[in-house]
Amino acid sequence: MATLNRVFLIGNLTRDPEVRYLKSGQAVCELRLAISRRFKTTTGEERDETCYVNVVVWGRQGEACGQYLSKGSPLLVDGRLQYEEWEKDGQKSNRLRVVADRTQFIGAPRNAEYSDTAEAGGKGEAPERAQAGEDLGGVAAIPVEGGGDEDNLPF
Repeated sequence: MATLNRVFLIGNLTRDPEVRYLKSGQAVCELRLAISRRFKTTTGEERDETCYVNVVVWGRQGEACGQYLSKGSPLLVDGRLQYEEWEKDGQKSNRLRVVADRTQFIGAPRNAEYSDTAEAGGKGEAPERAQAGEDLGGVAAIPVEGGGDEDNLPF
């Protein structure tokens, strides 16, 4: 019997990421995403529906999420569903969450090392660009064909 457990989500964080460390030193980041969709009812009325999803991100990716994301940040998550059950003090509990295999930051980072020169009135500096293939906590820099010469872009 074939099985598939794969989830792709794009949403916005409902709160700041919570990063903690296990005794082994491994980072664990807990996120909560809000994923909205707009649809029309049978009467033609437009409605919004929001789904809230708990996400866990492990290791260096989790640390990067804690460092660069904040409440409201857009995020793409590629992962799998995980169902857990436990009992504590005679009370049974369960949860369904997403374990992220890969995260992709969509918006500007919270700790950007540059400022908008028009707003700040100062000298803004662009952050250093990642080298092709460099590990950015699960987000790999994509190499540009032709060495990145802007004059040779195909569009």
